[in-house]
Amino acid sequence: MADTTAGEINSMNGSNVTNEPNDPCFNLDEKLMKYYLPVMYSFIFFIGLIGNIIAITVYIFKIRPWKSNTVINCNLILTDLLYVSSLPFIIYSYINSNSWKLGEFMCKFTRLIFYLNLYGSIMFLMCLSIFRFLVIIYPLRAYEVQKKPWAFLACCLVWLITIAEVLPMITFITLESKSNTFTCLDFGSSPNPEQLLVYSWILTVLGYLIPLLIIFICSLKIVYTLKKGPYVNLASKLRARRLIIVILIVFTICFLPLHLFRLLRLYFRLPNVTETCLTHTVNAIYIITRPIAALHTFCNLALYIIDDNFKQALISLFTCKSQSETRNSREHLHK
Repeated sequence: MADTTAGEINSMNGSNVTNEPNDPCFNLDEKLMKYYLPVMYSFIFFIGLIGNIIAITVYIFKIRPWKSNTVINCNLILTDLLYVSSLPFIIYSYINSNSWKLGEFMCKFTRLIFYLNLYGSIMFLMCLSIFRFLVIIYPLRAYEVQKKPWAFLACCLVWLITIAEVLPMITFITLESKSNTFTCLDFGSSPNPEQLLVYSWILTVLGYLIPLLIIFICSLKIVYTLKKGPYVNLASKLRARRLIIVILIVFTICFLPLHLFRLLRLYFRLPNVTETCLTHTVNAIYIITRPIAALHTFCNLALYIIDDNFKQALISLFTCKSQSETRNSREHLHK
């Protein structure tokens, strides 16, 4: 995703502030885009690509039978793979001083993919929480809830809702030409900050706050039921608690800073707001939050690992054993 330089922000705001090379605010923006973003995105690309390829291989060739959480996890992996596949184009742009040479279509595509991954992941994590909630709260109907058709239906709805949420960004994402150099701006860096701020609030409420509220309610009910329900075995309790912890970590550490500083950055870009060093500081923090938000791909990998069936299948993948043989070995060791 593209972050505008301090100079670009001045131009957009119509500010009279002049940024000199020795301006610490200006230097901070520039250095973050030149050094921080390429390194972070490269790290996310290599780990995310390898991790998700291994994960999808395990699910396709080793996990049997598929249940509702398997279907949701596979869709989560697909969104992550789609995102990491776009990162080389972003990395190339930042390495070349934020110069975009791949045309308008690829600009819109790569910027849109990030938000599709972001809000798609949020919705799929919400689905995992809801399905876990239904299995634990209504254990007698657990078999019905875990059937694949319900998960396929939920995933189709997630894709439709997510596409509807992010599709308007196509109209905001633009290529900016300056001194014979093109810069690919995402919707947060484009003109008309008043419209962008309204749209950002809509995305924050519908795409982040409402799913977070649903997850929080489901988590409270799950914790209460696990505490009071003697019929729930210890393994199920541990899996449910780990799932809750990982999802809440993703929502607070990865997603919250991005949404908060995106709103602040758009506010400081409004025409009636005087530009100061604080404007560039907010922009710098916003730049920092972008790769942090993308780190949710690592947390998604942790979600798969906490599943005992996935761990057994992963071990069997690298030891050339069947999943049943791995399970029998584990049981033998615990006797």
